[in-house]
Formats: sequence, C-alpha cells, structure tokens
Amino acid sequence: MKKNTFMEGAILATAGILIVKVIGLIYVIPFNALIGEQGGALYGYAYNIYQLFLSISSAGFPFAVSKLTSEYKALGNELAVRETYKLSTKIIMLISIIIFVLLFIFAPQLGKLIIGNNIGGNTYSDIAFVIRMVSFAILIVPFLSVTKGFLQGNKYIGPTSISQIIEQIVRVIVILLGSFIALKIFHTNLKTAVGIAVSGAFFGGLFAYIYLKYKIKKAKLLEKKSYKKENVIERKDIIKKILKYSIPFIIISLLYNLYNTIDMILVSRTMSDLLHYPISTVESVVSVFTTWGVKLNNIIIAVITGIITSLIPNIVSSYTKGNKKDVDDKFNKALQCVLFIMVPATLFLSFLAKPVWTLFYGNSFFGPEVYRVYVFSALFGGFYSIVVNTLQGINKYKLVIITVFIGLILNTVLDVPLMLLMDNLGYQVSHGAVYAAIIGYSTSVIISLIVLHKKYQFKFTDTRKRLPKYVISWLIFEITIVLLKLIIPTNLSGRLIQIPILLGFGLVSFGIYILINYKNGNLNNLIEMRKKNENRNSK
Repeated sequence: MKKNTFMEGAILATAGILIVKVIGLIYVIPFNALIGEQGGALYGYAYNIYQLFLSISSAGFPFAVSKLTSEYKALGNELAVRETYKLSTKIIMLISIIIFVLLFIFAPQLGKLIIGNNIGGNTYSDIAFVIRMVSFAILIVPFLSVTKGFLQGNKYIGPTSISQIIEQIVRVIVILLGSFIALKIFHTNLKTAVGIAVSGAFFGGLFAYIYLKYKIKKAKLLEKKSYKKENVIERKDIIKKILKYSIPFIIISLLYNLYNTIDMILVSRTMSDLLHYPISTVESVVSVFTTWGVKLNNIIIAVITGIITSLIPNIVSSYTKGNKKDVDDKFNKALQCVLFIMVPATLFLSFLAKPVWTLFYGNSFFGPEVYRVYVFSALFGGFYSIVVNTLQGINKYKLVIITVFIGLILNTVLDVPLMLLMDNLGYQVSHGAVYAAIIGYSTSVIISLIVLHKKYQFKFTDTRKRLPKYVISWLIFEITIVLLKLIIPTNLSGRLIQIPILLGFGLVSFGIYILINYKNGNLNNLIEMRKKNENRNSK
C-alpha cells in the first residue's frame, strides 16, 4: 500500500466519501418511495439514537489510535504502533458489549422520550423495535472505526476510503432489498421493514471490517518483529494514552451528536405538545431533520469528512515534531477548502431546494421549505468540525470541551423560544431549531479561533486576506442563480425534468464561480499551498 501526503489523502478521502454519499443519495429515491415520510421519521428516530450511542462506544478510539499511531510512527517506534491497535480493540470490545446491552434494554424508554404520548403515527414500541434492530451494529462498527484510525495514522488513506464504499454498498443492498421484500413480497408492517433497513448498518460494517483486516494482513502492519529494547513501552502506559486521548474525544463527539438528538426531540415535542400540529405534519418535518434532509446534507459533509480524515494525522505529525508553522498552514488550507467548496454548495442547495427535493423525493409541501434553511446547519457544522478536530490534533481538549459545551447549551436553550418565535412570525417552526444550532456552532468556532490566535499564535493572515475575494465570488454566485431563475423555471412537478434544470443551473453558476476564483487567485493559491506542502513532506 502507498502512503499519502496531506492533500493526496484529503483528495482520496473526499473522493471515497463523495462516492459513498452519492450512493447514499441515489438509494434514498427508491427507499423514500417504499417507506414514505412516516417511515423516514421512524428510521431517523432509531438512527439518531444509534449515532449517539455509537459516539460513546467508538468515537474517541479511532482518533486516539490515529493520533497515537502517528506519534509513534514519527518517533520510529513500530512496537508501540502494533500494541496500540491490539490494546484498543480489547478496550472497544468491552465498551461495545456494555453499550449494546444498555441500548437493547432501554429502547422503549428512549422511544417514549422522543415522541411522548403522540397518537396516530409511529408509536414508542415501534421506535423501540427499530432501535433494538440497529443496536446490533454497535457490536461491529466500533471495531471498523478503530481499524480505520489505525490505517489513517499510518497515512494509508486509500483502503479506508474503499472500505467506506464497501460498507455503503452492502448497507444499501440490505436497506433496499430487505425493505422491498418485507413490504412488497411478505406484506409486513412498516415497523418491520424499517427494522430490516437499519440492520444494514451491521452487515455493511462487517464486510468493510473483513476487507480492512485483509489489507492490514497483506501489508504486514501487525506482523511480529524483533524490536530494539529502547522501543519497548509498558502496556499500561499505552492504555493510559488511549484513554487520555479517547475520553475527551468521546465527550466532544457525544456533545456534537446531542445537537441532532436534542433538535429531533425538541422539534417533535414542541410541534406536537406546545403548538398542537397534527402528527402527520410533525413527522413530515422531523423526517427532514433525521433522514431525508440529512442525506442531502451529506454532499456537503463529504467534503469536510475527507479534509478531516487527512488533516488529523498530518497535523499530529507536524505538532509532534514541533513544526507550528506547518500546523498553522494546514489549518488555513483546511479553512480555505471549506470556503471554496462548501459555501457555494450550500447556497446552491438552499436556493434550489425545490427542484433538488423534487428530484430525490418527489413533491412535498414541507420538505423544500424546511430544507432550504436546514442545509445551513451542515455548513456551520462543517466549520465547527474543522476547528474542533484541529484543536484535538494539538491536544487542546479542555478548550474543545468548554467551547462545544457552551455551543450545545446555547442551542438547547434557544431551540424552543426560537421555534415559538418563528411560528408567531408565520415562518416554518423548524427554522428556529436550525437558527439555534447555527448560533451554537458559531459561538464555539468564534471562541476557539480567538483562543487559537491569542494564546497559541495561530495566524489566519492568508485566509483573512482572501476572505473578501471569496465573499465577492459568493455574491456573484448567488446573483447568477437569481438571474437564472428568471429564465429557467424551478416550480415544475416532474422528477426527471429537474435533472436538466439543475444541470443548467449548476454548469452556469459553478462555471462562473470557478472562473472568478481563478481570476482572483484563490484557486491558484490552493494549488500552490498543496505544492508547498508536498515539497515540505518530501524533504
């Protein structure tokens, strides 16, 4: 296997994740047709709870393994690299079993927490059944995550990208084939079909894990060798480091996942208990937050995940060697990648929410209206992820926990008041939850950037200097779409007609956007930053 530089890793990771997200976007078209908005809400209820508990069982360990592997590789200690992986898998086995048992036992209570005493839609026993079905994935996915972290720490990004594609393909096969057979052949109820669908997480994780273990064996990364005596490190010291790195990350990941879970619960309970919306309306809106809108947001999140996958081991390596300038350069590079790619992608999806939603899910009264604002949660969450992962890479865990906690508290406190305000002003109620999340994310990011600049001498000179040029290019991008709307209709109801409509908007708007950024030097600057980094790594 070939090791990858930062930008090569970012490109490979982004490409792999983008393929995964494209597959995820395509499969939701038939899946939505099979289970509808009520089924989408049920799927989302269980999957959000699963993601929350998954963050407890595995979120910190991939990071810890990646970080420790990068550190020991930088120090040339291969024995410690091998022991790190072996010990982390033993720890994760114990935690995964405990989490699985808790999730399985308390599934009914979680179902009741989400929907309360709502009548007419999904029941809390339906939610409990689906949560129990997805809980089996906790027994395999954490091992997959740790193995990915091990390979990323060794700077092998290619296999982890391929494993994600394998995981997604298997998962999608189970979701579509399983739900189709359940509903159309055996004519089971919606609960059973969705339960089978969420079990795809287990089978996808299993196949991907088998593939990665094969690649590790082939590359002989865990092969026993003779090591120098000075390289021997006590196992208890490695365990302490694994826990030291993973526990803060688990706390951070748990807080991060609580954003989605809190929004899901508060949107559902506010609309039903306080504003007395019909349950069909509530679940239509909630399904955007938990399932259908999330799938579309994955287009944006794919870019961030790819950048982070390559960013962590490279920042850790530079920080371990004491090269603060290189850490600062990589952080600026990551920020500018977000500015260049994510902002126009978000604006495009927001301005064209109606044709995008119609293409994937057909006509919907609430879908496009909710999604045109909800898409911005992915953008601000993306900035938040870049900053948080950078802080973790340089061991600033206390700062991360404080800022993330402040952001989450703001989101939680503002959720209901802002939703009630939106309702009184005649806007979509759920927009209030999105605005609360944006305020929470932004607060965390701003505090972190200020501290990074003042206390740790991070300089954002290049990014600040180029920001006005990005803003101008975004404004021209928006104006282009608005002008195109005067020519190209966006209110047609057919699904297939949305393809040429979106292609027309995309080719013209993004073509002009790329041309502007080529002329103002932003595009060339990103390319030059990559070349500088590659030259630095080759020395």
